[in-house]
Amino acid sequence: MRFRRGVVLTALAFVLVGCGVGVRPTGVIDAGEPASGLTRGKRLYYASDTGLRAVPLLDRENDTLDAVMKLLAQGPTAAERREGLTTLLHAPSGYTVTGDGPRVTVTLEGPYWAQPRDRATGQLVCTLASFQSVREAEVRADHVEVTISPGEGPELGPLRCAEFLDR
Repeated sequence: MRFRRGVVLTALAFVLVGCGVGVRPTGVIDAGEPASGLTRGKRLYYASDTGLRAVPLLDRENDTLDAVMKLLAQGPTAAERREGLTTLLHAPSGYTVTGDGPRVTVTLEGPYWAQPRDRATGQLVCTLASFQSVREAEVRADHVEVTISPGEGPELGPLRCAEFLDR
């Protein structure tokens, strides 16, 4: 006698339910806090009403840290702006960005334009950490330290992205 697979599975399900074997309600199960921290991948960090938000770069080829600085200063796309994202950074007049392992240094020709612990600095630090971890595969983004060395004024850092994510 030949049975169709669907008929057999349906019959088996009825038998199991009839025997008391089946899905029983369990109530709410607390699984802890949601995952947090930095993830791997090229991301620009923009400011929002709730803090910094990461935006993945899926369609742009940018492999240099200098190019990332320019993208960040350009600000979010129109769609991202509609979601409430903005950039607090402006393009500096002259700068170089170098990365080696878990260290990134931004050297400015002039003064630094933001405060050491504000969201603008967080945008810069988190974005550079994200890209450096992609450039150097063995480096985790949350281990990257960014130092900002202005032509005028004190050096800032080393700074890590985690310092800015809860603001």
